[in-house]
Amino acid sequence: MADQYNINEEKYVKDSHTKEIDLVNRDPKQINEDVVKVDFEDVIAEPDGTHSLDGVWKASYTTFTVSKYWCYRILSAIFGVPVALLWGFLFACISFCHIWAVMPCIKSYLIETQCLSRIYSLCIHTFCDPLFEAIGKICSSVRVVVRKEV
Repeated sequence: MADQYNINEEKYVKDSHTKEIDLVNRDPKQINEDVVKVDFEDVIAEPDGTHSLDGVWKASYTTFTVSKYWCYRILSAIFGVPVALLWGFLFACISFCHIWAVMPCIKSYLIETQCLSRIYSLCIHTFCDPLFEAIGKICSSVRVVVRKEV
């Protein structure tokens, strides 16, 4: 019975490192939709009255598109894995610092301020409440009359 429970439990546990990667939609959260999506028409445009030869325009379009495509492919082939390694290292360090330094400091700060706030509240209630209550009793007998003289 215990073995069957362990087998069923293993079916539901999924390792985040073995998830399948979508090779078609490589930006599922669309974080680069407006930033780096640059086409020829977004960069080079000829207004009416200023047109180059049609052959030059077609060659420019092809040159831009092909050079951008291959330059990106070559750069990502050369630097993609090392840069991914650096970013992975950086985010691992940030996560480590956040988990092991930042959150414990914040929690410690909250515990200390809670203690200090209780002491502060006690002092206020002990010293200020009687003082302001006495001032209130003194001022309660004061009558203010507003008259309008013509």
